[in-house]
Amino acid sequence: MFDYAKYLHSNHSDEKYTPRYAVLPIIKYLPKNVTVWCPFDTEHSEFVIALREHGYKVEYSHIFTGQDFYLYEPERWDIIVSNPPFSNKARVFERCLSFGKPFALLMSNFWLNDTAPCRLFKDKELQLLFFDKRVQYNDLDRIPFGSSYFCHDILPKQILFEHLTPQKGEESRMRWDMEKFLSR
Repeated sequence: MFDYAKYLHSNHSDEKYTPRYAVLPIIKYLPKNVTVWCPFDTEHSEFVIALREHGYKVEYSHIFTGQDFYLYEPERWDIIVSNPPFSNKARVFERCLSFGKPFALLMSNFWLNDTAPCRLFKDKELQLLFFDKRVQYNDLDRIPFGSSYFCHDILPKQILFEHLTPQKGEESRMRWDMEKFLSR
C-alpha cells in the first residue's frame, strides 16, 4: 500500500507543476477582459502561457522571484487562478478570501477532509470543478490524490465536472524555471 505521509515528507519542495491539460478546463469559466493574477507562478507556468494564449492579461509572481504571496499584491488584478503550495492551504484561502475577489485554485481533494473548508466557507460559497481523472504532476503516472479547482465566484453553479485529456509525458515548462532558482 502507498504511504502518502511518507510521500509528502520526501518532497523537499512544495512545488507541483501543473500540466497544460489541467489549466485549460478552468479558462472557459473565466470572464473576458479581466486581469488574472497567478501568484504562485513564473513566466513559463502553463497557467500564464495558456491564459495569455486565450487573450487574458496576466500578472504572475512567485516567492522565488521575491514576491511572497502573503506580502505582495500586484497593483491591478481581478481574479486569481493558480496551483498554490500543498502546505498552508488554509492560510492561502484566508488570504484569497480577504481580497473579496473571485479565485480558482487547483488543489488536492484531500483538503475536503479538513475542517478548514467548513470554517472558511461557512458564509461564502465554495465552488468545485471536479475532474474525471487525476492530474499527473510528474512523469511517474502514480499521483496518489485527485485534484479539483476550489473556486469562489467563478463557476455558474456550485459543483461541475469536467473531462481531462492527459497528454502522456507532458510537463509544465515552469519546472525548468524552478530548477534554475533552486540550483542558485
